[in-house]
Amino acid sequence: MHESPLNVPKSAWRQDEELEIFADAVGQFFEKECAPHVPAWRKAGIVPREIWKKAGEMGLLGASVPEEYGGAGGDFRHEAIIIEQQQWKGIDGFGITLHNAIIAPYITAYGTEEQKQRWLPKICSGDLVTAIAMTEPGAGSDLQGMKTTAKLDGDHYVINGSKTFISNGQTADLILLCVKTDPTKGAKGISIICVETEAVEGAGGFRRGRNLDKVGQHAADTSELFFDDVRVPAAHLLGGEAGKGFVQLMQKLPQERHIIGLQGVGMIERAIHETVNYVKGRKAFGQTIFDFQNTQFKLAEAKTEATVAKVFADHCTELLLKEELDASTASMSKYWISDLQCKIIDECLQLHGGFGYMDEYPIAQMYADARVQRIYGGANEVMKMLIARTL
Repeated sequence: MHESPLNVPKSAWRQDEELEIFADAVGQFFEKECAPHVPAWRKAGIVPREIWKKAGEMGLLGASVPEEYGGAGGDFRHEAIIIEQQQWKGIDGFGITLHNAIIAPYITAYGTEEQKQRWLPKICSGDLVTAIAMTEPGAGSDLQGMKTTAKLDGDHYVINGSKTFISNGQTADLILLCVKTDPTKGAKGISIICVETEAVEGAGGFRRGRNLDKVGQHAADTSELFFDDVRVPAAHLLGGEAGKGFVQLMQKLPQERHIIGLQGVGMIERAIHETVNYVKGRKAFGQTIFDFQNTQFKLAEAKTEATVAKVFADHCTELLLKEELDASTASMSKYWISDLQCKIIDECLQLHGGFGYMDEYPIAQMYADARVQRIYGGANEVMKMLIARTL
């Protein structure tokens, strides 16, 4: 484990020996099973299926899913540790947190008993890779503007529409698809339907578009998805009741937004760590780059701001564990930390000089990977609107 460049005392939720053992095991998994392959994954634009299976065997998938459904029976603390370790080790683009801490909780919280039994064990083993499809070519942060429809026809829904920027899109076997089951009802007409891709891929009507070419996050498969009269059993409507989708999304989005904050803190810590090592070893004008007062001041600012971010993020995790993290505080975690992440990484890249712009240096990859944090999960401008409503 790297030593964190921050000296933040352990918050209450971290003070558990079992968590330290877990953190160690997770860190070793990322270091041994993932880190050597990241360059190949970035080139391929996708993380291979076998790594999902390995993560499942290690007990890293479904960390917070109850044991009766094949999970590890942990809670959000375990997810926070996975996020932190993944950032520390630089395993960007492996959609494990999306699968674990964003998608599985929808099924755990809202799924019928039959749905939980059907999907959760396979989510935990890595037999099913998951995605959630909200965004459309014409509707991003404005979820109510979605056009994809699902019309009931006997005991099936017939789905028409398209989605874009879907993480795990090329790999996913189970897609939580946000649709309008009643286009006349606005937010009350939105539902989530769980689409098993194997069943619809052969039957025609469903297809995956290209694996999108992105600025960063190159190992993550991010795709367009198309639905043309795709038939899905009505029994796969999440929770079994139409029109509940918007409420389900609103209840789970604070956790998703705080996760983006946690990812930001993890990457900031790694960026400062990498930069300190670099500037202490690099010579210019007869001294190291670190010996310049400008370098020291820049890193002092970064350390201070990163410390504030980590303390706040730990506070938000504490609230989330008590089920007290509200939408506006989660929006603060998401917007402020992701803005800070881009700012600090930019400063760290500058301290690397020309090498910082070379893709083989971790700081260059972090620079490209960080930028999307201010966009997905709801654009930071939308976060500010949510916060402003509380004034």
